[in-house]
Amino acid sequence: MVRMEIARAGRRLTAREAGLVACRRCARVWPMGRDRCGRCGGKLSSRDTKSLQKVWAWWIAGIVAYIPANIYPMLVTNTLVSSSESTIIGGAVEIAKYGSYGVAAIILIASVLIPVGKFLAIAFLALSSVRGSSVSPGRRTHLYEIVEFIGRWSMIDVFVVAILSSLVQLSVVASIRPGPAALTFALSVIFTMLSAQAFDPRLIWDAERRAPNGKTP
Repeated sequence: MVRMEIARAGRRLTAREAGLVACRRCARVWPMGRDRCGRCGGKLSSRDTKSLQKVWAWWIAGIVAYIPANIYPMLVTNTLVSSSESTIIGGAVEIAKYGSYGVAAIILIASVLIPVGKFLAIAFLALSSVRGSSVSPGRRTHLYEIVEFIGRWSMIDVFVVAILSSLVQLSVVASIRPGPAALTFALSVIFTMLSAQAFDPRLIWDAERRAPNGKTP
């Protein structure tokens, strides 16, 4: 009966309307009412009713951690005659002064542009899934996939600090150690990744179907 009404309305039948549910881990489709995926063992649920609450909770935690990550020093260098502290942006500027523009650009992109872009993208996806958007659901889904993909490349600063700290330890002559920003930046990246993973991309298409005549508001 439901399929006939959908066909008369001229729109496509969704898996949910057909009594099916897809696994978010392996994308295998199973009949509605099954608890676990028979392929990967993942938990099956048609929708996570608390998805947006989790998204905003992790998102806010990421913002809170990202602020001190840019205020406090990321790297502390001690030598016999001096001691210096470098923030993320300050360190990139210092590297650029020595002519390593490519390295400075990579640090700025990975530590500033990508995290800020992820915060904006996640907020846009969460808001548009409730209020709708003029951007097509397909493009918003691609945006979500991009956010998921680049999340693994957001820890470059932390990796650089860890490598330098392990290599440059010359006893009393010189030493490099991570600053307090290293921990808060790592936490910010982790919280942002959890926020993206908590978002259910199926909510994007639900918002479209709630709009009149199948058009996104």
